[in-house]
Amino acid sequence: MSAIVYLNGSYLPKEEARISPEDRGFLFADGIYEVARAYGGSFFALDAHLQRMARGLAALAIEGFDATDASEISHELLQRNGFTGKDAIVYLQITRGVAPRTHFFPDPPVSPTVFAMVNPLHSRWDPRKGVGVIVAPDQRWTRCDIKSVSLLPNCLAAEAARAAGVAEALLIRDGVVMEGTHTSVFGVFDGEVRTAPASNYILPSITRQVVLDLCAEHGIPHGTEPFFAHDLARADELFLAGTTMEVMPIVRVDDQPVGSGTPGPFAQRLLHLFHGLTQ
Repeated sequence: MSAIVYLNGSYLPKEEARISPEDRGFLFADGIYEVARAYGGSFFALDAHLQRMARGLAALAIEGFDATDASEISHELLQRNGFTGKDAIVYLQITRGVAPRTHFFPDPPVSPTVFAMVNPLHSRWDPRKGVGVIVAPDQRWTRCDIKSVSLLPNCLAAEAARAAGVAEALLIRDGVVMEGTHTSVFGVFDGEVRTAPASNYILPSITRQVVLDLCAEHGIPHGTEPFFAHDLARADELFLAGTTMEVMPIVRVDDQPVGSGTPGPFAQRLLHLFHGLTQ
């Protein structure tokens, strides 16, 4: 059965989808994207993802698409691809559209290109065992709060992690642990869960906020305060959080063990609480 995708108002087989070589997403990475997860056919925190999409569209001044319409598209893709009642990942991308190549925006504006697809979820990482990570310099631009399709620095760091046989790269800017290439990063220091504060240097991760909300709801000490690369060696625990990773314990950094070298109690408890929201 051919996968069905959405492109500019139509549902069609993926191999029939055609995007112009003059699309500004192709030429300039001029667009945004979202990734939302469905558990048993029901989306988790989809409204929050679409609100972030709307903020990204506004930040890039991309007009002509209402982010709330992506909800119907996402649900329809689940149904058309046989994912009703199943776990899946929906990818949504909106670019500024097709226009002759100029660095400035098309004038008058053109219709955006709207694309979406659904895929089964495959994870090679087991939270019962935890994962290894490396550290890498944060070479991204200064608007990391926008979920832009311009991901080359993330890809370079993620490839370095893959080559090292680990799950993720922790991005370091001016000594501060910011986030991963596609995850948020948390540390546990002296009984407190910490993560980098919201700013233009990190993505306002949906799962990051869920973890912070769970900490607040269940009385787990927490704070949004920076920690540094030199702090990693003294962390009681480290863990990742993201749409595909959920809550994933980090058990080693650059081949050095974190804490006891096994998943810690804070990450395990937060994963349990997270699953209570998704089941």
